[in-house]
Amino acid sequence: MAQSSIRAIDLFCGAGGSSWGARLAGAKIVAGFDMSGVAAEAYRENFAHARFYENRLESLDPCLVADEIGRVDLILASPECTNHSPAKGKGPRCEKSKETAFQVTRFAAAFQPRWIVVENVTSMRHWSRYTEFISAIEDLGYNVVAQVLNAQKFNVPQARRRLFLLCDRNRRPSQIKPRTRTLKPASSIVMQNGTFGYSPLRSEGRAAPTLQRAERAIAAVGKKPFLLVYYGSDGAGGWQKLSRPLRTVTTVDRFALVKWRKSGPVMRMLQVPELKAAMGMPQKFSVGHGSRRNRIRLIGNAVCPPLMRAVVGSLIRGA
Repeated sequence: MAQSSIRAIDLFCGAGGSSWGARLAGAKIVAGFDMSGVAAEAYRENFAHARFYENRLESLDPCLVADEIGRVDLILASPECTNHSPAKGKGPRCEKSKETAFQVTRFAAAFQPRWIVVENVTSMRHWSRYTEFISAIEDLGYNVVAQVLNAQKFNVPQARRRLFLLCDRNRRPSQIKPRTRTLKPASSIVMQNGTFGYSPLRSEGRAAPTLQRAERAIAAVGKKPFLLVYYGSDGAGGWQKLSRPLRTVTTVDRFALVKWRKSGPVMRMLQVPELKAAMGMPQKFSVGHGSRRNRIRLIGNAVCPPLMRAVVGSLIRGA
């Protein structure tokens, strides 16, 4: 099948990171689906010629949607992940949210595409219905391969591990091989000489945990710039060097740059253009025009386009 004739839809599409990567691999994006109005604004900017369904998938009849859209060769899907993720902490988990994954099989049964790619956090594998979900896809006639991929191995300056379910009706999908051995550092996306505003690190009212993170970093690297890292529990001390790929971008402000001036250390949070670059998104990729919080949420919920490009490209080449 010629790449230019491969038609794709994107379920739980968000701003369209998966769609962007699939398009780079040669697919034509014909529709996106998301219930978020913020996502709708961004997706329509990124894929002006695609249909957009601003609905809960449960409310749609996939057979009627298939009549509207026509043939589809590839379904991309990133079902709700918050209730699988360790980032939610010890709070109660919503099983109904997890079960949105079964919308993938509902739409696949209606469209019967050649390929399906499901992306989610790696902890989805611990879901009590994970095996059932895989079996439901296999019962539709697909060969399913589960693989955990790290975006930093695909020329993305971010350490971001995600689960991918590669599904092909005609053959067993091949394992995706890393694209690079040389990792891109966080310094490649941090604008140290930009016009963003800074404030003194040791200013009055600065939270004690923030200062503790900073002091640990200063003890290790001296006056070299570094990043403070919030909302993590991996034993890294709440900071990281700029010489390493950025740790995982999430849906909340997580990273602050600290550098030195004559007056002493100053800091600022990483900004939307930097976080987009850390996801491997081009400058022209839209995350909407709403609040900073909403744009960061769209970025953190997205799939890194270079990684999805590699995944879809591998499936297409194996056709």
